[in-house]
Amino acid sequence: MPHTVTTRSLLASAVALASAAVLTAPAHAEGPKRLDVASTFSTQNFLGAGAEHLSKELETATGGAVSLRVHEPGDLVPPFEVFNSVSSGAVQAGWDWIGYWAGTVPITNLYGALPFGPSPEAFMSWMWAGEGTELLQKAYDPYGVKVLPCFISPQETGGWYNKEIKSPEDFKGLSMRISGLGAKVLNKLGASTQLVPGNEIYLALERGRVDATEFSVPQVDAAMGFDEVAKYYYFPGWHQSASWFSLLINQQVWDQYSDERKAQFETACRSTLQWAMAEAPPAQVRAIHKLEEKGVQVKRFPDSVIQALQDAWVEVRQEEMQQNPAFAEAYKSLMKHVRLIDEWYKLQALPAPEPVKDTDSDGTSGSEGDA
Repeated sequence: MPHTVTTRSLLASAVALASAAVLTAPAHAEGPKRLDVASTFSTQNFLGAGAEHLSKELETATGGAVSLRVHEPGDLVPPFEVFNSVSSGAVQAGWDWIGYWAGTVPITNLYGALPFGPSPEAFMSWMWAGEGTELLQKAYDPYGVKVLPCFISPQETGGWYNKEIKSPEDFKGLSMRISGLGAKVLNKLGASTQLVPGNEIYLALERGRVDATEFSVPQVDAAMGFDEVAKYYYFPGWHQSASWFSLLINQQVWDQYSDERKAQFETACRSTLQWAMAEAPPAQVRAIHKLEEKGVQVKRFPDSVIQALQDAWVEVRQEEMQQNPAFAEAYKSLMKHVRLIDEWYKLQALPAPEPVKDTDSDGTSGSEGDA
């Protein structure tokens, strides 16, 4: 069969050539005015849209001098090859969920999906006011990748299931799409786990390749259509208290930018982080209400299940800290930072206010305390 040159291959070749040209540019150059970004998520959902929001913020911060061209998953390279492609210079930049690279950089398990971890607010504080970004960058330095943690999603859900989970024994023999440390926890309880790319999860559930899946927050899950192929939606998201997403830039490309330009990237990054944290929480509750209207059964895991998961996590955590010194260093740093935040909020804790009844503009009764 004769070789056929596809549009995708031409695009990938063009980007690779452009990247190569950038990598060999003089050291005094100001850096590329537009970065081609290989995204691991579709821009049609909240996770991928974060990269496009970052591009707008970057254009504002730089007065239009720099922007991002965000490519859909697979347009330049397969989603799970983004990190290696940025590292090699095959693509200039990538947009990712940090936990995807745990096979290469084990410390990313902590940033992507830490079971029974701190709140997004506490995690964000450690990332930008503690050692979080410094430790992550140190782990990426050997690969020639600059990392900018720019986006955080709130605590994820416990996942979609085709059967009820009434006890820890219900995980035995269960086939589930889940990644990172959460997968190791479920393996302890007898589940069979696998990592399936986001764009393949629906078919995997529909065709019985997996019995259950976790992917993201309700806003994203609803857009993926999981309610069409699974009946039960479980909470809480014990396996992923906060999920970090980042802009990856080839280090040689990053080094071409001036200190002022680098600061503008970080300004745009922090602005995108603020947008994500403000937009996400109320949107999740609205999404859950719509899913319930469509017949989805929203449930909480029984206390016995939560306890079994937590016990298994203690085992997994101990193993990770023994096997990966970088993980142990980051985990201890994170927990030390979180203790400071917890102490502050405990001192400031107030009783929950009584809901105040009012009348909405449409004449219906509501309350300020309702979610």
